[in-house]
Amino acid sequence: MELDSIECVSSSDGIDEEEIHQHHFSSKPHTNIFSSVVSPATSVHELLECPVCTNSMYPPIHQCHNGHTLCSTCKTRVHNRCPTCRQELGDIRCLALEKVAESLELPCKYCSLGCPEIFPYYSKLKHEAQCNFRPYNCPCAGSECSVVGDIPFLVSHLRDYHKVDMHTGCTFNHRYVKSNPREVDNATWMLTVFNCFGQYFCLHFEAFQLGMAPVYMAFLRFMGDENDSRNYSYSLEVGANGRKLTWEGTPRSIRDSHRKVRDSHDGLIIQRNMALFFSGGDRKELKLRVTGRIWKEQQNSDAGVCIPNLCS
Repeated sequence: MELDSIECVSSSDGIDEEEIHQHHFSSKPHTNIFSSVVSPATSVHELLECPVCTNSMYPPIHQCHNGHTLCSTCKTRVHNRCPTCRQELGDIRCLALEKVAESLELPCKYCSLGCPEIFPYYSKLKHEAQCNFRPYNCPCAGSECSVVGDIPFLVSHLRDYHKVDMHTGCTFNHRYVKSNPREVDNATWMLTVFNCFGQYFCLHFEAFQLGMAPVYMAFLRFMGDENDSRNYSYSLEVGANGRKLTWEGTPRSIRDSHRKVRDSHDGLIIQRNMALFFSGGDRKELKLRVTGRIWKEQQNSDAGVCIPNLCS
């Protein structure tokens, strides 16, 4: 359900704190516009391509009486009819093609994105599922966006298509305003992207039910792989009237979906009553200010310990 606009203020290293941005929820799906990459075309590789799904075939590889092949997944989808000659399929295995596949070594299908690895045919699929060069999903929550790509591509996509606020700096002061906070259960605010240390980070803010309690949650995700995300830490803080809540943690990689991060409660969680208390006034309007800081952990070669590298 699309909600009315929500005012957000973000200041980060020189950004005017009083600049107001109108954020809207988006549910418009978007097609994948990232250029596809294909494995090197060889005659043998083409023989191992399923004519139905065009994916590489893995045992059991099936064939019809005329020798046409297809993968086991698609065999159930074609209602036991060969997609090439329409003859009835039996339970014939193409053992010769399976043997040929065992002898192949092929590059990762993400070789054009930088992966240098070459694998035996039957090991390639497992590697590709975890390859560090595989494209990332669009991190924009609540939009059902199916776009994938590398980080520079996604940064441009977030800015140009989703109209996401982009800020440079490692500190921020973000304000979330809603006239009737009880109308935003299971809602996702427009994310904000921060650029610091030459990396990009996504700030998320959501309202949802935690058990029976309505809560708000803020968390940060790193636009990169999990191993690199561990080099950074961040803190979030909300407060008013002499009281405050703080959170400190490591940003999660965008390899993990925003829902997975949210459902793991890996972030700053604020119960609605506390959020309204921090908002002041008559406690009927949400005016929640979230401040934060991102820093990089550096290894101290002399002491062998990590020390924070604060962004000036």
